[in-house]
Amino acid sequence: MNDLTARDVEYGHDGTRMLGALRAPAGVRGAPGVLLLHDAFGLSDDMLAIAERLAGVGFAVLAADVWGERARPRTQDEIGALIGAMVADRPRWAARVAAAHAAAAEQPEIDDDAIVALGYCFGGSSALEHLRTGGAVRGVVSVHPGLDLLDADAGWGACDPTARVLLCTGDQDPMATAAQRDSLQRAMTGAGLDWETDLYSGTRHAFTSPHARFSPTPEAVAYHPRNAERAWDATTRFLRELARDLSPAVVG
Repeated sequence: MNDLTARDVEYGHDGTRMLGALRAPAGVRGAPGVLLLHDAFGLSDDMLAIAERLAGVGFAVLAADVWGERARPRTQDEIGALIGAMVADRPRWAARVAAAHAAAAEQPEIDDDAIVALGYCFGGSSALEHLRTGGAVRGVVSVHPGLDLLDADAGWGACDPTARVLLCTGDQDPMATAAQRDSLQRAMTGAGLDWETDLYSGTRHAFTSPHARFSPTPEAVAYHPRNAERAWDATTRFLRELARDLSPAVVG
């Protein structure tokens, strides 16, 4: 942490206080930016570790607080209520992510014209929704998203067709079935997006998440260390490609 800038970033939406976290290489200004969107467990230590890992290879990261007040739900009842509330009010969901994007763009460490949204699980769904609804990101990395949370009938006409998308998912993820993947890919193709899907065999939902090591339902949710590393390698490769195209900052 000695060679990183680390601070909390407070912002808000509709009366709710959000407490995000910035992680960036020390002294950097205008670096390629990552808007990190957390999984169902909120802005946890695991998400902060991802932000620090990204900062360690040259990216300036704003880890969002979508739930607000740095909430870290633990039980399925808590998680279900929070996700359900977002899906039931999609404009509110989109506005929460847009508020985080705006906060990221205000940070001097981040090049506001070179921001990529990176999300895990619920955050992966959020990143796709942000792009679909007109979020001005240059790309999206969506790692084991809940594609079942997306509105299959919603249009992609508001998205920036120059954005690029990387989807990393498991072939046995019940929350991202083959039919749901096909539907998303058709929608992205129709919107003119440059997209790729990394599909991992024998892999279920939340396969990068340390929480999934202790899953009570391993047939649906299970940690997969090898494919977690493969997804990380794909993510950093994708981010570096975009950074080379979009920003003069050097990324290690």
